[in-house]
Amino acid sequence: MATVYDVKAGDLNKHVSEELKKSANVKMPDWAHFVKTGHGKDRVPSDSEWWYKRAAALLRRIYLLGPIGVSKLQTKYGCRKNRGSAPEKFTRASGKVIRSILQQLEKEGLVKQVEKSGHKGRIVTPKAKSMLDKAVKKKQ
Repeated sequence: MATVYDVKAGDLNKHVSEELKKSANVKMPDWAHFVKTGHGKDRVPSDSEWWYKRAAALLRRIYLLGPIGVSKLQTKYGCRKNRGSAPEKFTRASGKVIRSILQQLEKEGLVKQVEKSGHKGRIVTPKAKSMLDKAVKKKQ
């Protein structure tokens, strides 16, 4: 049986984002249409459903690396900032976006906060694991 580790991230995230659109607690806030996803970005996302895709990507990343916190996720989704004639510099992603999505996933019961062997952060719940496993089966 295939697992989350065996399938392509983009295909899995597409299926999971469709499931998250149906959920009651994961909704795109009003301000999300006007905000950039990080300091290094020049424009707001062009995709109108970017919130759900980012939520699916975060859920997959927490499944793979959990327990993981907001700071590590900011680094994961960061990018290089174009500074004109100065050399490019790495900047982290927006913490507000990541934190808001994680809070929505917690309300939905897909993520919970734990402290595991000295590491604080979030891990996926059995409900989220089953959602991801079903998405893997659909993908195949």
